[in-house]
Amino acid sequence: MGAREFHDGAQDGLEALEPLDPEQIGSIDALLTAMRKTAFGGRRVGEAYEVLWAMIEDPDCSVVLTLSGAMTIAKMGKIITAMIDYGMVQCIVSTGALMAHGLSESVGKTHYRHHPSMSDQELFLKGYNRVYDTLEMESNLNYVEQVVARTMKRMDQDQSLSSEIFTRELGRTLAEEYDGTGILKSAYLKNVPVFIPAFTDSEMGLDIGTWAMNRNLDQARAQKQEYGDLEVLRTILRSYPTFNPYLDLNSYASHVISAKRRGIFTIGGGVPRNWAQQVGPYIEVCNTRLGLNVEPPRFHYGVRICPEPDHFGGLSGCTYQEGLSWGKFVLPEAGGRFAEVLTDATIVWPLLMVGLLERIKAKGTPHT
Repeated sequence: MGAREFHDGAQDGLEALEPLDPEQIGSIDALLTAMRKTAFGGRRVGEAYEVLWAMIEDPDCSVVLTLSGAMTIAKMGKIITAMIDYGMVQCIVSTGALMAHGLSESVGKTHYRHHPSMSDQELFLKGYNRVYDTLEMESNLNYVEQVVARTMKRMDQDQSLSSEIFTRELGRTLAEEYDGTGILKSAYLKNVPVFIPAFTDSEMGLDIGTWAMNRNLDQARAQKQEYGDLEVLRTILRSYPTFNPYLDLNSYASHVISAKRRGIFTIGGGVPRNWAQQVGPYIEVCNTRLGLNVEPPRFHYGVRICPEPDHFGGLSGCTYQEGLSWGKFVLPEAGGRFAEVLTDATIVWPLLMVGLLERIKAKGTPHT
């Protein structure tokens, strides 16, 4: 090793950090802006705020919001509706459970705080479903099933279903029959498509499954009742809704390739994140196997809030840097801007949203 030199960071073009002075901060917007010049997790939050602002301010950027985890039962639903209503997102990819719990809230049902004196056996017997420290009543989900059934009854029975088609129709039901806010209601009114890739892994997926079976229930009972309900169930389990997930896949791909630039804002990870991000590789596969020559769509912006680190090897913790090797994102040297915050989204997401709304209102940007 050679002799050490004693450089000054300014001479080497390094960015200077600044103390966070609470007496000089009068808003959440100012706090998040100041955090970008601090360190550790605070700096990551500040950087995420600036990247998120850049993507929603870019007039050519279409933003995809991906959602996983129990965010609606954690009372984050109005954050999602505000992002839709203010034109911050143009497409949503979500888990089905998140949307189902949000639908429960949209039709006026309530979630409750779990009291630790109540055992899980007691909760089950009383009709409560526990999600960590919060409760969803089974009666809520039974009511949601009635909303689903009314929506299905209105639709063309011969129409091929997809999650995008069904969530749009559910949004229409909410808009026509219910007051108040709702994720699917706002998405319907603002023409924001909602995709649920793992649709059958949700209360709504089960509701549509039982709806399809119910259409053939009387016939099955007439033929198999003498053999008992188990045989009746085996018979109607062969009744399927006309659900085609490739309608979702190709509709989403068409949506993404139509954008001039693309951004992705991810809460959690899981199937919604990977499904949304795989559109670039999907088009590359089309080029390779179908002899096409289409520029694969890559995301210019990305913000991820998730506590999962990358060293476990799971997709939820996969960094944007790793995603570059899959062709999912624009290289930073070509203009790609990305930020990742490894924390519980219920802590950071509300701060980011309030800061964005403060900045939007200060700029006089109209509420779309």
